[in-house]
Amino acid sequence: MSDATTNAPDPAAEDTGGAPPARLRLRFRGGRLALLIVAGLVVVTLAVAWKFFVYLRPVGSGPAGPAVERAAFASEWSSRPVVLLGLGDSVTQGLGASPGRSYFKRLVANPADEFADLRDINLQRVLPNLEARNISISGMTSIECVDHQLPKLEPYSPEVFGAVVITVGGNDVVHNYGRTPPREGAMYGASLDQIGEWQRNFDERLETIVTRVRETFPGGCHVFIADIYDPTDGDSDTQYAGLPAWPEGSSVLNAWNDVIRAFADRHADVSLVEMRAAFLGHGIHCLQFWHHAYRADDPTYWYWDNLEDPNDRGYDAIRRLFLNEIARVLPERLSAGRSTTESAATLAP
Repeated sequence: MSDATTNAPDPAAEDTGGAPPARLRLRFRGGRLALLIVAGLVVVTLAVAWKFFVYLRPVGSGPAGPAVERAAFASEWSSRPVVLLGLGDSVTQGLGASPGRSYFKRLVANPADEFADLRDINLQRVLPNLEARNISISGMTSIECVDHQLPKLEPYSPEVFGAVVITVGGNDVVHNYGRTPPREGAMYGASLDQIGEWQRNFDERLETIVTRVRETFPGGCHVFIADIYDPTDGDSDTQYAGLPAWPEGSSVLNAWNDVIRAFADRHADVSLVEMRAAFLGHGIHCLQFWHHAYRADDPTYWYWDNLEDPNDRGYDAIRRLFLNEIARVLPERLSAGRSTTESAATLAP
């Protein structure tokens, strides 16, 4: 056989014209398809994860907030008549709470299915002559509190001591949710540069409130005022809560809280209830484990559907915050008031 015959091309062989063999082309196409499938799965996974961490807000169940020392409620604080007075906005009114589960009502009495750690821990137990009166109204700003709630107050007899719980100022900040340009009493969208005079006026209104409360309780009183929580957990990203963007929102809120804290610091008969700190990590970022406010022990959402009011677990936490501060202050105040009353009775002709 000649060399020409030996080296002749196989007529059965595929003429690829220089292109890769069919097997290689199939392999390439299969690899590209697999890569596209993997990329698609990654995109879908990231989209689901993003939606999960940004928009899913589990409420959880069980007790919420700090522990309350049972020993502080083991015995009567005073037999003196005490009025628990609620002033302010929807947080004290209880908007968003199930029946009987607002913080105000749970201060007074426990619901039938109370958590085990707080059974029989309430103000009626330690103050047998307690009267509860709540005149707070949903939507009230500090301006409206002064104009519409304070005129309803009439002086009590000197035998009565007033324990006053207040949440006020939050509506000043969030109204009108970006629907109108920012103004005093409806500051949504404002910058820090705009609010200086409004802050000073807010401070004056707080002074008006405490002055009127003292006039209402000539026999003595103590005010427990909460600062304002931040549903964005300090991030000012209200756009993820369905509201217009407000980059300075948390800064404006913090400035409003500074007024409340300074007010409480100035007065011996005013105590601050630190609601903002307790609620950090329970807002719209509650599931984001990388967030600075993340609460690994309870990564749940404490707000109601409207964002600005608490849900039942949020109200449980607020109830505990108020109970702890009231228990820290009120027994001593009532004891001092009783001693003063007894001295005055002794000196009377």
